[in-house]
Amino acid sequence: MTGLQGDDLTLAQALCAHGASLFQRGLTGGSSGNITARLSDGRFLVSPTGLSLGAMTPDDLAVLAPDGTHLVGRKPSKEWPLHQAFYATRPQTGAVVHLHSTHATAWSLMDGLDPGNVLPPITPYAIMRLGKVALLPFFVPGDAAMGDAVRGLMGRHAAVLLANHGPVVSARTLDDAVNGMEEFEETAKLLILTLGQPRRLLTADEVAALVARYNVEWD
Repeated sequence: MTGLQGDDLTLAQALCAHGASLFQRGLTGGSSGNITARLSDGRFLVSPTGLSLGAMTPDDLAVLAPDGTHLVGRKPSKEWPLHQAFYATRPQTGAVVHLHSTHATAWSLMDGLDPGNVLPPITPYAIMRLGKVALLPFFVPGDAAMGDAVRGLMGRHAAVLLANHGPVVSARTLDDAVNGMEEFEETAKLLILTLGQPRRLLTADEVAALVARYNVEWD
């Protein structure tokens, strides 16, 4: 039992609802994927290891202290160090979502991706919701080196793609992190559907207009 109350319980319920929705729509399968969110007092809610995101209840969530110490609830996801690195390097982060969604993971297998921005500019929404998405090398799942790699980005990227593994998205709110993840998956799907076809990418001027209008991080 986590003993969450008030706004903390509301956030926990929202995290579980998002997990169920992602699972039901096939964006995460089995017990894969993990979601975290920062509580107002600096503690963290973490989806548990070994449990489907589609089956979580608030009492299943792990509650971690601001320093990452496990306080109560089930054992947290082994990918917590990956999430923790986003919170440490991007203080504005309120939630992080990591999935193995089919198309984004398929895109992580592609050779020749730009490590500084893995998603070519084909639609405005990935730019608006994700900014530049960095490519990180392959790590064994649960390896704390994933967190070190995120720290090495010095807070410059809200989202990354783990090679041969899957996407990770951080955002100010839980809703924004989930929406960003869904946009990531849809953009990867479009890229794969149009492989080998002549594509019209957004021009540099069009990208610059989006960055300016929506205050996108684009350095």
